[in-house]
Amino acid sequence: MALRNGNTKSSPGGEMQNGACPHEGAVVILDAGAQYGKVIDRRVRELFVREQGFRAIIISGGPSSVYAEDAPPFDPAIFTMGIPVLGICYGMQMMNKVFGGTVHRKSVREDGVFSINLDTSCSLFRGLREEEMVLLTHGDSVDKMADDFKAVAHSGDIIAAIANEQKQLYGTQFHPEVDLTERGTDMLRSFLFDIAGCASDFTVQNRQGDCIRQIQEHVGSAKVLVLLSGGVDSTVCTALLRKALEPDQVIAVHVDNGFMRKRESQSVEEALTKLGIKLRVVSAAHMFYNGTTTLPIISEGEATPRKRISRTLNATTCPEEKRKIIGDTFVKVANEVMEELDLKPEEVYLAQGTLRPDLIESASHVASGNAQVIKTHHNDTELVRALRDQGRVIEPLKDFHKDEVRALGRELGLPEEIVSRHPFPGPGLAIRVICSDQPYICDDFAETNNMLKIIADFAANVKKPQALLLRVQSCLTEAEQEKLIHITSLASLSAFLLPIQSVGVQGDCRSYSYVCGLSSPDPPSWESLLYLARIIPRMCHAVNRVVYIFGPLVKDPPTDVTPTFLTTGVLSTLRQADFVAHSVLRESGYSAKVSQMPVILTPLHFDRDPLQGQPSCQRSVVIRTFITSDFMTGVPATPGSHVPEEVVLKMVAEIRKVPGISRVMYDLTSKPPGTTEWE
Repeated sequence: MALRNGNTKSSPGGEMQNGACPHEGAVVILDAGAQYGKVIDRRVRELFVREQGFRAIIISGGPSSVYAEDAPPFDPAIFTMGIPVLGICYGMQMMNKVFGGTVHRKSVREDGVFSINLDTSCSLFRGLREEEMVLLTHGDSVDKMADDFKAVAHSGDIIAAIANEQKQLYGTQFHPEVDLTERGTDMLRSFLFDIAGCASDFTVQNRQGDCIRQIQEHVGSAKVLVLLSGGVDSTVCTALLRKALEPDQVIAVHVDNGFMRKRESQSVEEALTKLGIKLRVVSAAHMFYNGTTTLPIISEGEATPRKRISRTLNATTCPEEKRKIIGDTFVKVANEVMEELDLKPEEVYLAQGTLRPDLIESASHVASGNAQVIKTHHNDTELVRALRDQGRVIEPLKDFHKDEVRALGRELGLPEEIVSRHPFPGPGLAIRVICSDQPYICDDFAETNNMLKIIADFAANVKKPQALLLRVQSCLTEAEQEKLIHITSLASLSAFLLPIQSVGVQGDCRSYSYVCGLSSPDPPSWESLLYLARIIPRMCHAVNRVVYIFGPLVKDPPTDVTPTFLTTGVLSTLRQADFVAHSVLRESGYSAKVSQMPVILTPLHFDRDPLQGQPSCQRSVVIRTFITSDFMTGVPATPGSHVPEEVVLKMVAEIRKVPGISRVMYDLTSKPPGTTEWE
């Protein structure tokens, strides 16, 4: 992320190089490795700002600390060129440090949507309310303000925005580029037009035409093998290929990897046949169950990491290994299909419906040079990257977000039932089974559990000060403490750690940590539960996900797990739970109100009598409703608001009928701190 003197323009990794004239009128985005870095340029594009030259600089967030040795390098001249600069999250902290301020890690971290107070006299916030809802995701915070800067927004005692109006330098600790910041687009509009003086004279070109031209130029007369899951991404990708190429050039293959939903492969084949797509269906469950991949052995002092063979997929518990095995096995199946068709792999392109979020979360250099791996997507494993480096991969949607793909699908004439279909990941149910053979209980388990007990009974505990209570209080404003007292005085609550891990994203970094369970003998107050889910990760940094557990009060939280692997019996249990939950949602007419609804199987057996020594042999299900437009950020559906509570309760009742199910839980977590999927 370096800037040199002279005329400059932006490059994909954030480097700035000699080139265009700075007076031409657009924006340079410097990428510090943010999960939302590519959302920034989308927002700028949607405001019709041109892409050549620049009048303003936006610095993204990122996973690094500004004091870290591996922090992205930059030239401080960025801030003295006389050009308006907006620093977001890490970008704000970098700006603050350059001008003499300091940043440090506080006991509180913020991951999720919170209300902040704005100074509306600041040009960035003019016309907004004094209190706005924004997305915050950070552990480091501004400690000492930079010289000649003013704090123009606060989240409690934490500085949420800074400004030097004279130099036209602005920083936000929150993310104005994402949908969860309600007036974020207005803030960006103020920066681009009112402050930087950009012109709104750029018209977005016909992206369908661009995609088709790119396919034709890349492929020529060669053949393309496209792996079709039946979801919107791969179907739109196939529709583009069929429009750009001759019919005999496109080989459409659906791989049944053994992790599909109930009757899924049959439904995919029927739906795509109706579209006139000649589909080759490959049953490869055995190949996937027994699949392996090569993994690096990292040893100190070794310049080149050695390799090891992973366990087979049906014997591994590591989510990253699971994803990498599945992705590599897809490539191996594709190679087998080409052999059967007597085609040479070097003469056939592999097409994928890869989207921007896939590449960002996988930390692909196609999307960012500085991002951290959150989870390796099946379409971005090492084998795929090797093929991509050889120029053998076609990904016409790699600059698209999910809602943009749906719009493109409609332009291509695809039926609404396919365009609006809930996303279903390539690895399928494999990443919706939390595999484990031992409980996850680390040194911080007991202390975190004690903090959760204080939070759950805050109204009573606030009257008897102790060290952990003071730590909890230090993370909350007075208003938040009053709200927590109100909630915990009205309902009997229990909060505790579950001995499993979940993948999350906190401060642009991957977290793989605890799940907090909430239980109560009282009917659920969803507003209160969702509030607790927002504030618990602020105080308990080892927690990245919060769930509500249906049923009576959990008296003895499980401290062990039911050994769980990707076996046919385990998958059958999840397949049936998934089927009944989605059947209820579909029959209720509320499927369109929810963007996605993963159903997850966990290795947790509740309600066992510890005195009887009953072994852990059952499992529990999580319903993860998710509402989003771009799938980079989102919130859980609120029962009684987004969907009727009776629909949720009916899903719970139907899932409980599936043999071997102990309890049903409801994921209350926004993204961040929890990812959409649990793995």
